[in-house]
Amino acid sequence: MRLEDALFNWVQIRLVADARQEDGAARDTLAFFEEILQEDHGLSSFEIERADETMLYVRYVKDGRALLKLYPREAGEQLLHDINATPKYNEA
Repeated sequence: MRLEDALFNWVQIRLVADARQEDGAARDTLAFFEEILQEDHGLSSFEIERADETMLYVRYVKDGRALLKLYPREAGEQLLHDINATPKYNEA
């Protein structure tokens, strides 16, 4: 999996896991993508640094270099919106 794809997938599931803290599948998936970023791509850290009305700012460190990647906020939040709109994922 390319770094860009893994990082974007991590952003999406990070937002889901943060919003749905009781969701064990989201936590497991988050751990999976964190492992890919660390082991396959050599990232030593990664975080959603901030969000504004239109963008998500993702800071990560690769090979000792701090880098910043921007994602459209709407795209980053799409998975969370899709999950929240699906009744079977929202039953208590």
